Amino acid sequence: MQNKQQLLRHRPTGLPAENTWELVTTKVPELQPGQILIKNHFISLDPAMRGWMNDAKSYIEPVQIGEVMRAGSVGEVVKVNENPAFKVGDVLTGWGGVQEYHVTDGNGYYPVDTRLAPMQTYIGTLGMPGMTAYFGILEVGELKEGDTVLVSGAAGAVGSVVGQIAKIKNCRVIGIAGGPEKCKYLTEELGFDGAIDYKNDNIYAGLKEHCPKGIDVYFDNVGGDILDAALTKLRMNARIVICGAISQYNNTTPIKGPANYLSLLVTRSTMRGMVVFDHAAGYADAAKQMGQWMAEGKLKSKEDVYEGIENFRETFLRLFSGEKLGKLVLKL
Repeated sequence: MQNKQQLLRHRPTGLPAENTWELVTTKVPELQPGQILIKNHFISLDPAMRGWMNDAKSYIEPVQIGEVMRAGSVGEVVKVNENPAFKVGDVLTGWGGVQEYHVTDGNGYYPVDTRLAPMQTYIGTLGMPGMTAYFGILEVGELKEGDTVLVSGAAGAVGSVVGQIAKIKNCRVIGIAGGPEKCKYLTEELGFDGAIDYKNDNIYAGLKEHCPKGIDVYFDNVGGDILDAALTKLRMNARIVICGAISQYNNTTPIKGPANYLSLLVTRSTMRGMVVFDHAAGYADAAKQMGQWMAEGKLKSKEDVYEGIENFRETFLRLFSGEKLGKLVLKL
């Protein structure tokens, strides 16, 4: 049995180049006792993957040169060798990497029920992006009913769920996204109260129009200039959640920090980073709650699916060009 894999060959400077990864074909090894073989059906493509390629201190070890590129996955068990916890046909989600097959002892893999939601939803709204949104806005952002919530990267996998959860909790929600199509998606499909098109609108004018009394929670997926703009609109005791900074990930110059950070002092506000892995103990309860919201029609999930492991790099770069809507997924 042959296995196609994307291996990290070079640490990129700026956007990943053609030689950042190498597509190789290897033989699937024989299973040892206690191991299972998973056929990956869908691979999760997330902005965080760009940071995992850097040889720098972070919340997780970097991917090493020559290793399979780390990624979330969902797939089906096709072979089991003396592991009573799993059986052929089980659908599991975990860290299978950018490859067609994964040999594992099953540690870190979790079963999913495809009768309740499509397989790819478990690496989206019911997976790491959804967990990030859930804990980021409710626990780190300390969301309260009636808050005015601003979300950047609002049409993406995390931002779209953040905004919907805030609406479920009876908050006013404004999203920042790139282009009229995405802004229309936020207001007409997801129920946001307003949207700012950062590609075509003046961000400061948009904030003045949509957040005239300021913001209570800013959920930041972008960093850079948009974070600076949001800092000027904080209300007293506002909370900023630093989830990501996609505008900075491919910099070839030093990272741009917030110039307006003294607004935190003036408004007695907080800026707090979050990593979803810190909330692992609550994943099951969060998934149950979000699954209920989906069943009730209160929470919508959208996956933007592209096909072929050989198209991994081209598809991955859509995260940074903005050529996607919702959760970016690679189908194998």
